[in-house]
Amino acid sequence: MPPSKAPRKHFSMLRGFHLADFFTLGNAACGVAAVFFAMLYMASQSLHHFYAAAAMAPAAFIFDVLDGRIARWRRQHSAMGRELDSLADVISFGLAPVTLGFAAGLTGGWDWVAMIYFVCCGVSRLARYNVTAESLSEGADKVAYFEGTPIPTSVIITGILAWLASIGSVGAAIYGGVWQVGPWELHPLALLFALSGTLMISKTLHIPKF
Repeated sequence: MPPSKAPRKHFSMLRGFHLADFFTLGNAACGVAAVFFAMLYMASQSLHHFYAAAAMAPAAFIFDVLDGRIARWRRQHSAMGRELDSLADVISFGLAPVTLGFAAGLTGGWDWVAMIYFVCCGVSRLARYNVTAESLSEGADKVAYFEGTPIPTSVIITGILAWLASIGSVGAAIYGGVWQVGPWELHPLALLFALSGTLMISKTLHIPKF
């Protein structure tokens, strides 16, 4: 008789995760929490919720750094881990910052365009990294440099938003005011997202990876 197949076990996918992958999920969890806190801020207008949303960015960054270091320490690199890392980064460093920006008052039509552009650039940059990582590493254990700025650099924007909230420059008093450009409003602050997105998709900007 042919050997019977082993029964499938619940959570078999999670059993196949490496230690670093759980830190990657911690990164994603911080990003989701940031979105929730930003939405709470919009309902409550409590700066505690705004600061909590902003604080999730450095927390996610710490998880992002640790998952890479743990993977190198344990010599456990996988395509699954790389995809998990990119998906988590989209949430924590792509979606979460624009949600906080929207909560801060970047609600004009052109603000939407700038922030959607930012997220699309982040997704494109991560996809490019995943398909070029092998060639960029040149046989080494890790990539020697980044093409364009890494998406976690959006923690700078989150920090700026937190600082502006601390001095009362969000909401109706948002820093830079608002311009009427054609049919839609533009808050100049939203251009930070457009600039960050453009730097992420740069092909000529090389940043050494330490």
